Amino acid sequence: MNKLVIIVCLVLVSSFLEAKSLFEEYKTTIIESNNQDVIIADSSAFVVGASGIVTHKFDEKTSSIIAQVNVISKNNGKAVLRVEKFKMLTQGAFPDTSLKPQVGDEVTMNYLYNRALIVTPNYEMYTAITKEYNTLTWIHPDIIAGYLTKLYRPNPDKEIFQKACYQNSASIIFFAIKNNGYFVDCNNFNTIKSIAITENNVTQQVPFYSRITNIESTWFSWDSATVVDYNNYYEYLLGQTKTLKGQGLDGIILNLPFTVVERKDTLWK
Repeated sequence: MNKLVIIVCLVLVSSFLEAKSLFEEYKTTIIESNNQDVIIADSSAFVVGASGIVTHKFDEKTSSIIAQVNVISKNNGKAVLRVEKFKMLTQGAFPDTSLKPQVGDEVTMNYLYNRALIVTPNYEMYTAITKEYNTLTWIHPDIIAGYLTKLYRPNPDKEIFQKACYQNSASIIFFAIKNNGYFVDCNNFNTIKSIAITENNVTQQVPFYSRITNIESTWFSWDSATVVDYNNYYEYLLGQTKTLKGQGLDGIILNLPFTVVERKDTLWK
């Protein structure tokens, strides 16, 4: 009996050690730099479209994130990264750093790719994906649905998803659309990885599966509307189609809005 327990424990430990995250962070340093772009050595650890951060070291104890970077090309063993403002920790009370990425600064690719939002049409798909990719930390859709409730936005757009990512320290959003799943970089909305999935049309909850089933719209915002077609709406959001189906302007039902409002009866910060 004791031998059996030991064998089972060894198998479990071995499986745990072999489990690898879907997206591994990759650290390297800048080898060339100009006003808009920086160059690092290429690696199979990241793909064109992926994002990362640049960290500048001031001394042995002090360092700071000074920029976001997006991979725009790979060629001859080098990767070109476009430099942008790092928005995840934006704080209006403090001035932006004037530091620009320079040779020797550290680059972390796939930054926070281990934390993800998830958009699926039903509970069955949500369960299947989270179980299959269990090395990722999934932000529960109830949290995002609660945010939408505060905003009176049952139709989340790119900017809202990005704010939700920043609030939850996540850099990936998974979208289940028809027979395909897309791992999308939250910072730039590039598709990093796509997979085949089995479409389940038994139920389609809009804007996505969560245990919050009624996200109200408002008459006081031009942007507040109800999603009509789950698949078409997210195809449109990811740029896979230029046409939104359904009722109302651009394929969604509008509610005569005037200005953006937020609910004040929730604790979302």
